[in-house]
Amino acid sequence: MLSAKRAIHLKTTELAFKGLLKIELQTHADARGHFIERWNKKRFQELDLPELIQDNFSRSAANVVRGLHYQHERPQGKLVTCLHGKVLDVVVDLRRASSTYGQHCSVELEAARPTWLWIPPGFAHGFAVLSPEGADLWYKIDQEYNAKGEGGIRWNDPQIGIDWRVKKPILSDRDQALPPLADYSKSPCF
Repeated sequence: MLSAKRAIHLKTTELAFKGLLKIELQTHADARGHFIERWNKKRFQELDLPELIQDNFSRSAANVVRGLHYQHERPQGKLVTCLHGKVLDVVVDLRRASSTYGQHCSVELEAARPTWLWIPPGFAHGFAVLSPEGADLWYKIDQEYNAKGEGGIRWNDPQIGIDWRVKKPILSDRDQALPPLADYSKSPCF
């Protein structure tokens, strides 16, 4: 059990969209280095997040852009943090009943500033790697991946207007072929 001095401290900020949370962690640093409690089930339950049942990890090279991905069947909530490097993490609101439908929000996540981003179901998600050494992301997910229920929105859709801050993005063939947001209205949705 952690002492009171070492107990996890969470600073939460609700971002531009209802339910989207930035969760900053406390770092304990001295001349030897630092200590961070990245995950504590009890503390995160206090934020009323759903049960998180799966961990995912991604490693990406510099200038990689991944996304924008979502699951419309068994939609996933994601808790995302950067363990190495720095990324621009981006979400797009796909909840049709929302006043912010089709809008995006971006947050820098970097290993040097331990922060989680809670992305509730109903959002497309992607990120761009900003650090020259690449980046490692850790995801905690509340639903298992379902290939039949996956979808995506084109990363550079002018209707959304995301500035990814990467001059020569590296993308998968799949991500380059995703449809624009205008086609989303013709697909299964939230």
